Amino acid sequence: MKITCLNALLLLSLLLIAPVSTTAAEDSSMLSILPGGGCGEGWVVDEKPALFTVDTLFDHINGEAELYFPYGFDTLATARYVKKATSGSPFLADVYRMGSLLNAFGIWSNYRKAEAPACDVGADCFRSSSQLLFYQDRYFVRLQATDTPPPGQDVFLACGRAISAKLPPGKNRPAELDVFNVPGIAPRTERYIAQSVLGYPFFHRGIMADAVVGGERTQAFVVIEDSAAAARKAFDEYLSSLKESGKIIASTDYGGGPSIAAMDPLYRGVYIEQSGRYLIGTIRLKDPLAAKPLVESLRARLGK
Repeated sequence: MKITCLNALLLLSLLLIAPVSTTAAEDSSMLSILPGGGCGEGWVVDEKPALFTVDTLFDHINGEAELYFPYGFDTLATARYVKKATSGSPFLADVYRMGSLLNAFGIWSNYRKAEAPACDVGADCFRSSSQLLFYQDRYFVRLQATDTPPPGQDVFLACGRAISAKLPPGKNRPAELDVFNVPGIAPRTERYIAQSVLGYPFFHRGIMADAVVGGERTQAFVVIEDSAAAARKAFDEYLSSLKESGKIIASTDYGGGPSIAAMDPLYRGVYIEQSGRYLIGTIRLKDPLAAKPLVESLRARLGK
């Protein structure tokens, strides 16, 4: 009888203590990222900071939550800041923990606008009059005014730097972006898409960037598959879709895999090659075959 009671007590301890302590530690870790008074002189947390998970994110950003899930989102820590005794607009500080550095970049790149000025916070940052957004490690941070007039940029920068100091250090960009370091690619236009590249379900995930070919604006992309076989399957599915609703201009083997030039019903001139587990291509060119040198440069970068 004594042994039974002892076992029961041990089991109860394991059930009650272990899960609670783990959750509490995770919650404390995320909430501690939000600065109590590091967002500029006079700015304080107006309400108790809150946490949101996959199950509750809709309560905080209804209409946007589904955008975050393919990027491995698991927790959001958020706080509202106000400046006491003034009529300045409050702002929200949102810290999202994503699945990886690439995923944090991906969600950040979904919001970035080409004309938005950069700022020196985190791995990369951009700002406007009403917000500041950056990513660092696996975290995406958004500071956003909730009314007008918005706080000054000095407030956003002070708060962003205070948050950055509490995140894992480092200004590293995802290594996957290195492939776009070739002539013709517009700097800082890369965007990681976690599912359905170009809106096609068979292109599972990949990276796109703005480019110029022969004076004509285009977009280059690299679809990332798990294996060469998976990449070939995606290529063949795209080829089948073009046979149904597009126009094939040329289909050949460039020496390392299949390639195709075609008129896509959504993206006009498209050129695409398979290279191992990658599909490399461009869209929106009058002459899709003109993209071959750019695609070859991207393929060479992937080889490295």
